[in-house]
Amino acid sequence: MKRSLVSSGIKLSFLTFLSRILGLIREMTKAAFLGTSDLADAFGIAFMIPNLFRRLFAENSISVAFIPVFKSYLTDAERGTEKVRTFLNSVFTLVSFLTAVTTVLGIILIPYIAPLFVKDSSQNIIPEMVFLTRIMFPYLLVISVAAFFQGILNSVNVFTPSGFTPILFNIAVISAAYLLSPRTANPARAMAYGVLAGGTIQALFQLPFVLKEGFKPAFTGLKKAFGNPGTKRVLKLIGPTIIGMAAYQVNDVVSTALAGNAGSGIVSSLQYSLRLQELILGIFAVSVGTVILPDLAGLAKRKEYEAFERMLSQAMHIIALITIPISFFLFVFGENLIILVYKTKRFSDESVFLTLNAFRFHIAGLFFIALNRIIAPAFYAQSDTKSPTLAGIGGFAVNIVLALILIKPMKGGGIALALSLASFANTVFLLIFLNKSKTIHTGRLVRSYIAYALKLALFSLIAVLPLYLFRERLFASFSHLHRFFAQGIPLFIAALVFGLLGIGLLALTNDPSLISIVKHVRNRGKRHH
Repeated sequence: MKRSLVSSGIKLSFLTFLSRILGLIREMTKAAFLGTSDLADAFGIAFMIPNLFRRLFAENSISVAFIPVFKSYLTDAERGTEKVRTFLNSVFTLVSFLTAVTTVLGIILIPYIAPLFVKDSSQNIIPEMVFLTRIMFPYLLVISVAAFFQGILNSVNVFTPSGFTPILFNIAVISAAYLLSPRTANPARAMAYGVLAGGTIQALFQLPFVLKEGFKPAFTGLKKAFGNPGTKRVLKLIGPTIIGMAAYQVNDVVSTALAGNAGSGIVSSLQYSLRLQELILGIFAVSVGTVILPDLAGLAKRKEYEAFERMLSQAMHIIALITIPISFFLFVFGENLIILVYKTKRFSDESVFLTLNAFRFHIAGLFFIALNRIIAPAFYAQSDTKSPTLAGIGGFAVNIVLALILIKPMKGGGIALALSLASFANTVFLLIFLNKSKTIHTGRLVRSYIAYALKLALFSLIAVLPLYLFRERLFASFSHLHRFFAQGIPLFIAALVFGLLGIGLLALTNDPSLISIVKHVRNRGKRHH
């Protein structure tokens, strides 16, 4: 089981890594065409609005509610049975109907919503924001169908097609920016058409794989769809998460509205910063979380809670081993990374300053966000959606209160710091609920984990200190080269030295996580020879 977890994780990690790199190139494309202008803010807000609903209808509902119910159908019955077919058709109908209605309402109501996100001095951008949102709203419908297909495939342990689709999405948006910008009124419109095309490709690409597995989703009557016992179970599980997701939406909307009203470029600089953070998060945390969920669900169903606790502990330790050192390194070298990735004619020194201001505070929360994405599946695996939802609502409340307090003195940095502190609060709430569940020894888990996290923090500090002292001299040696080399070569050297120092310190203390990774790599090498 452990071997399958690691190998599935590695394959999915590679695809996610590729997708995040392309996501970053998509953001670099946006930076090159739009910088941190009002138009960049307008595109960012216009894309955020259908994305909020995507999280509600697609990602969350599928992983939290659909997969556990569908897996129970597959355990109890054969794939091709009428019972399974009726259930799939009902969910497909429901997803399509609800997202289509939301899309139509969104397109009608957007002129009344857009002004909330814009400072009085930037009111002239509202008509463009409305136009961009109307282009991108149907993305909600196609991406929700894509998430439904992903849910089917993940339930039968097919992860690769779903891992590949975000790559196609990013290629579509990047291509549209370059190919359509000369033919549209502005580059933001070109990228908006790319978003819609990308979402459609994501759904169509997965369909042959769904059919290959023997599933043929089709529409059924609405009454039949709502009345299906499986659908009722899905809706019952979604119930508490909808409240949590509504809190998530309110949280995102308030943060974006505050940023939009704080001044020009704040919304887009926060998004550029988050894109870098998500690149790091997505490579590891999301992949580990996605892969452990089905295995944890199996262990929970068989009531094998000792193995459940071991797997959760292993995943948490791996996440700490990755995110804590990276946070220390990026706190010191964040500015160089931002210049390397984004700096162009349109992305000025002021854009770098705005983005760095947010990035340093975002990085502070990296560890906790990653940890939350590992702990939450432990609840979902036990069909408990209520606890992570309540923990999430607590986190969002902390975020909104802190964002309102910090936005005036700290601008974008205040919103980023509020998010990091809220992620820490969310972790605390999750651990309190995990302790209440009585299925695993949370106290033991947390004590060993805090000691490990503190050890990693100390080692990271020791490893980054000499690099901090020699940073100016290191970058000065390459300053005469093109931006990519002037920043990229010294960054690579610094990362290499930091990594070697860190691994050396871990090896000196016989770190168990490092030993298990080395063993796994050796075993893979032996199997290939």
